[in-house]
Amino acid sequence: MNETSSNPILKGITAELPLFDQIRPEHVLPAIDAELTRARETVARLTEIAAPDWDSLMMPLEEIEERLSRVWGPVGHLNAVCDSEELRPIYQQGVAKMTEWSSELGQNEALYSAIRKVRERDDFSLLSEERRQVIEHALRDFKLSGAELEGEDREQFKAIQIRLSELSTTFEQHVMDATRAFELHITDKADVAGLPESVLAAAAQRAEQAGKQGGWLITLDAPSYIPFMQYAENRALRETMYREYVTRASSGKLDNSPVIDEILRLRAEAAELLGFSHYAAKSLASKMAADVDAVTGFLRELAEKSRPAAENDMAELKAFAAGELGLKGLHAWDIAYASEKLRLKKYAISQEELKPYFPEKSVVAGMFGLVEKLYGLSIREREDVPKWHKDVRFFELFDGQNEKIAAFYLDPYARAHKRGGAWMDECIVRWRKADGSLQLPVAYLVCNFDAPVGSRPALWTHDEVTTLFHEFGHGLHHMLTTVSELGVSGIRGVPWDAVELPSQFMENFCWERQVVDLFAHHFETGEGLPDAMFNKMLAAKNFQSAMMMLRQIEFALFDVLLHSEYEPEKGSVQTLLDRVRGEVAVLIPPAFNKFQNGFSHIFAGGYAAGYYSYKWAEVLSADVYATFEEEGILNSDTAARLRRELLSIGGSREIMDAFAAFRGRKPSVDALLRHSGLATETGDEK
Repeated sequence: MNETSSNPILKGITAELPLFDQIRPEHVLPAIDAELTRARETVARLTEIAAPDWDSLMMPLEEIEERLSRVWGPVGHLNAVCDSEELRPIYQQGVAKMTEWSSELGQNEALYSAIRKVRERDDFSLLSEERRQVIEHALRDFKLSGAELEGEDREQFKAIQIRLSELSTTFEQHVMDATRAFELHITDKADVAGLPESVLAAAAQRAEQAGKQGGWLITLDAPSYIPFMQYAENRALRETMYREYVTRASSGKLDNSPVIDEILRLRAEAAELLGFSHYAAKSLASKMAADVDAVTGFLRELAEKSRPAAENDMAELKAFAAGELGLKGLHAWDIAYASEKLRLKKYAISQEELKPYFPEKSVVAGMFGLVEKLYGLSIREREDVPKWHKDVRFFELFDGQNEKIAAFYLDPYARAHKRGGAWMDECIVRWRKADGSLQLPVAYLVCNFDAPVGSRPALWTHDEVTTLFHEFGHGLHHMLTTVSELGVSGIRGVPWDAVELPSQFMENFCWERQVVDLFAHHFETGEGLPDAMFNKMLAAKNFQSAMMMLRQIEFALFDVLLHSEYEPEKGSVQTLLDRVRGEVAVLIPPAFNKFQNGFSHIFAGGYAAGYYSYKWAEVLSADVYATFEEEGILNSDTAARLRRELLSIGGSREIMDAFAAFRGRKPSVDALLRHSGLATETGDEK
């Protein structure tokens, strides 16, 4: 036992926090093997209980789940934020082991039977609502995991799940590797004409860190790629960058095309084995939306209401590009550039102009100040914790009685070997242990923003500020839970199409003057954002919002049709995407665009047949925010009601019931259309 007793991953099970400063790749597999052995032995004992109840069966199962999450969770996190050649193959093996365990547990007939016995007990109704929900979710998930399959079907389903996990990891690694494989080193100043000073400084620092001899380094990571496409005057270089970005993971050994084909085939097979007509039906079995027709109907309704404005936006952009920029033919690599120029002409405001007013220190402090005011909390930084990188920060949340209720890590900057995008994830889940002690929730908040350059602090765009607020909304959902049962605590058990509600809700505050005043302070002078600039920012808020609405609907409709209608023998994935674009898009990309090959949300994330969730939850969040518009943006009573009815309940209640308890009615699309500048005279309830 000596080998495992000194393993920092296993020590982390009972430690306050994961021991990130001690974990090495060689610790991973021994830790997983040791904990899986323990888990299997425990499950074998539990299935022999003659008359199982909550305490004898469900509580030990929760302990198994928690211990394994404390082993595997930090490993998955490190794979995302500190990817390395040493960790990759070990992580892949870990994925296989954990997927095998998940399939094995999900198909354990004896365990399924034991949980059914708890459900059938005469005293089941006496259990708390939280515990009843845990059991109902467990039985549903057993069915979705193939527990009712037999013989060859059972083995086939298990093999499919293991293979799908491998493919998901491969897909994401291909995207990461393809993103890193290309870089544009510019040494001629004429080729960076148009780029703002802050973008040039970051590019120069990037070049220096990469060991280049002077010049500027432009990469496919978002903080580098996006501003280059917005500001670079060199059209040929914009085309080069665009081509490289939209063809990532579409050729050679990193080609995700065969990965996509196999994923779709296996998902369809798994759904058929479970008795579903297609994978989308399986996916929706645990979501709010009733069926595929409800989802496609919702998306097409939004598309219909957005299309006229989007067509006007596109016509305006084309006319401007031709008439004032002299661009013959508006190509895909011109869109961001021409749009930024048009935005400047119409509103005389740009993201770069705003950046000096959004230094990291002010933004983070202002966001904390908002949350403290709304919910009566205090947030304090703590430095004596193990971290995976020197730039990571750690904070603790305290309630009005100065009791610690949660904590979170913040990892804000883009860097090599870190997955792109922004996300929140669980580190530790709130849970009342068998001994009565309460485990407090801890979250990971990860972004990919520009880091400080030289002596200048990190300056973020308003879009990036909004992203930070978004992720902190997810974090609050996880951290403000009052649920103590593991299976429905925080974001667990929350339908996937409602999980974006708290995050999208938080974005709205970034457009309120009284909130912006909390975080907008010029990094040199300390002055607040001038009224003229704020008014321009507000006026530009819905610039091309209809085009952006259709873009998201395009992704969502493609996703749901891909998992419900797609048949390889009748056409390719590209053919389906082209059909969707023909139906809803006003911007048709060039034929070489392979967007799907980098669509990690649905092929490597949890959004398969669920990408519509962003828009679905945006309707809910906009309607929730409308309550604050009616009752007061910083109304602490409204915030307390939101916390009580929605943020704190985890998956212990039906979300539609919880929404109605907060809002007093079912949700309406009106608020979303109004916030997007697409309001109509009448709105329909969803």
